[in-house]
Amino acid sequence: MYKGKKIALVIPAYNEEKLIKPTLEHVPKTVDKVYVVDDASKDNMANVIRGIAKKDRRIELIQHKVNHGVGAGIIDGYKKAVDDNYDIAVVIGGDYQMDLAELPRFLEPLINGEADYTKGNRFIYASGIPDVMPFKRVLGNSLLSLIVKLSSGYYRIFDTQDGYTAITADAIKRIDWRRAYKGYGYPGDFLILFNAYGIRVKDVPRKAIYLKGERQSQIKILKYIVKVAPRYTRKFFWRLWTKYILKDFNPLVFFYFWSFILIPLGIIFGIRVLFFAIRGAAPTNETILTALFLLLGIQFLIFAMLFDMQANEKLQP
Repeated sequence: MYKGKKIALVIPAYNEEKLIKPTLEHVPKTVDKVYVVDDASKDNMANVIRGIAKKDRRIELIQHKVNHGVGAGIIDGYKKAVDDNYDIAVVIGGDYQMDLAELPRFLEPLINGEADYTKGNRFIYASGIPDVMPFKRVLGNSLLSLIVKLSSGYYRIFDTQDGYTAITADAIKRIDWRRAYKGYGYPGDFLILFNAYGIRVKDVPRKAIYLKGERQSQIKILKYIVKVAPRYTRKFFWRLWTKYILKDFNPLVFFYFWSFILIPLGIIFGIRVLFFAIRGAAPTNETILTALFLLLGIQFLIFAMLFDMQANEKLQP
């Protein structure tokens, strides 16, 4: 236990035969239970886990018969932790990239009642990350973090794709997990979901660990962004509808609505004006209309974002 709270550790893993062993061997005694969710791995990982479980009775193997995705593994671990009456569920990867010596940083805000969900942020750690994280991953992470900020309403968070997290049992119970994305892309999707359900989220610093000579990620960053960005966009509109119309009306939806109409109209008229300008005769009225649409649309968007930030102040301790 940690300060009177029962802690469960959820480890979603796929084909981590080599790295799951050191991951499990470094679980501190403050963790009461370890759920390793094997997402239908094709290697010998399950047998490795069973061997370690003989020495450490905290470890329980959950196996998927077919591959459902890392998000599904985490959700299954969450539900099992709640069913078994654990107070907090911590999530790390099975690739030995997350230092469990840093666990108190994730637990303290939850135990003190400051937040419902804590997540790692490798960018605010004192030593920084440029020397250990590949540049293309820094760039991709930054772009995704910006997209998730806008989609989720959590404007103060960063490193949104980090998988080192902790959540209270109460927060797990409040979420309709049927709406959650089950595959890669789950971190941002979870955050959008959390915002709609009023979950308080806090970033905590954690070290970035990259093992030389080991496979560090199964994600192709550009392909990943192309895949998840449309989903985050759709989930953004779902959040506006759920949070600001169905649950508690907020006029910021009107600002978003008009910005999404005026900016595209301004772009369309702008292309038309540019076409005529190239031919030497840009219509004055359409030029003025283009400028008006773009200026008003951008203003509405900025106001909408500001109101969205203000509405989510209490959710970002």
